[in-house]
Amino acid sequence: MATWLIAVGAALVIAGALLELFPTQFGWFGRPPGDIRIESERGRLFVPITAMLIVSLALGMLLSLWRR
Repeated sequence: MATWLIAVGAALVIAGALLELFPTQFGWFGRPPGDIRIESERGRLFVPITAMLIVSLALGMLLSLWRR
């Protein structure tokens, strides 16, 4: 379990570093159609439904391939 946590943590650090170093390369991902954006004078609400589905499907396929 500890090895998995270390691997996931390292992957998150690498993903964060890539997003920090190359923000323009990943700008397309934050605005797919289907995400809910509500902006008013009192605040903003952003619910990334489509982005969450894309990430979930990609991770599910990767894990399924890795198990085989």
